Amino acid sequence: MDIETGARTIMIYGRTNRTVWLALAPAIALIGSGCGPSSPASEAEAGQEFIKTVNVEVQPVTRTDFTSYIRLTGEVEALNDVTLSAEESGVIERFFVEKGNYVRSGAALAKIRDNVLRAQVEEAMAAAELARERYERQRRLWEEEQIGSEIAYLEAKYQADLQAARVALLSERLRRTTIVTPISGIFDERYVDAGEMVAPGTPVARVVEVDRVKVTGGVAERFAAAVNPGDSAQINLDVLPDEEFIGVIGYVGSVVDERNRTFPIEIVIANPGRAIKPKMVASVEIANDRLQDVVVIPQDAVERTEDGYQVFVVVERDGGSFAESRPVRLGPMYANRVVIEEGLSAGEQLVVRGQQLVEAGNRVRIVSPAEFQASRG
Repeated sequence: MDIETGARTIMIYGRTNRTVWLALAPAIALIGSGCGPSSPASEAEAGQEFIKTVNVEVQPVTRTDFTSYIRLTGEVEALNDVTLSAEESGVIERFFVEKGNYVRSGAALAKIRDNVLRAQVEEAMAAAELARERYERQRRLWEEEQIGSEIAYLEAKYQADLQAARVALLSERLRRTTIVTPISGIFDERYVDAGEMVAPGTPVARVVEVDRVKVTGGVAERFAAAVNPGDSAQINLDVLPDEEFIGVIGYVGSVVDERNRTFPIEIVIANPGRAIKPKMVASVEIANDRLQDVVVIPQDAVERTEDGYQVFVVVERDGGSFAESRPVRLGPMYANRVVIEEGLSAGEQLVVRGQQLVEAGNRVRIVSPAEFQASRG
């Protein structure tokens, strides 16, 4: 085997086993010198050739504020979605509002034909007026002139009250022939047409409040202590990617769903432009941990070990830069950022790229992001 072939073979072993490489270094030196004695200068040069240098990218460790968020997927619903039903029997005479129009609370939507009820009300009012007159005359005769009997007086009084109650009953039924909306919103659906017969309970119209909407979703039970009514939440919609909405948690469920181990919440959002539609899918973020003045680093810089987690920092010694491993204790994490509770101090040079290629004690060369990318090829 010639010198070149032998060196190539040793180099292959050197890539896989640093101990073998170092052990065979003297042999390589002897082969290169014809197996003769080597000079101190040549041995020093050979030693320098075997020091591994790795390109790394670093960033200084700093202290900052950190907030993690609870993420969930929700669905938009109307804040109020009301189906209006008929309260009296009759034929729908007409609608006052076209479907799709905005209506105010108390506005009339439809009218049930009321000819018969109106006549009954007028009849009852006439009977009530007669009963009241009889009662007044009977009262004067009994109380002022002591004429007649007490029972006749009481009968007149009860008849007057009875007829007044009948007027009130029929007047209320007449009022119910006009179907009004209890909320402000969009007249979104009409279930019957003018001319159709309806009975009490027949759905007539649907009104949806969309000036404000709510996002409903389920939060994992482990976050039960972190979510409270009145907390704010960030809402993003896939169909409106350029807008971010801030809502307020209006309701937090008290019971965990045993099927998926979540509890329900409702987040109320203002919707002045009515761009948000019910049944849209929403991404929700609710602030969880809020920490101040803590060490926060990229999550990619952390490596798992048998004993936990570690990072690499660059230290200067003996006129060179070397990698040094640091065991760390992790805190909350979010969006590829993690809090380091123990193991790092502000001002240290943290290896953020190239840490997979280094071992503790390796010589390193700090490069820019562009240089690091170029070195990786």
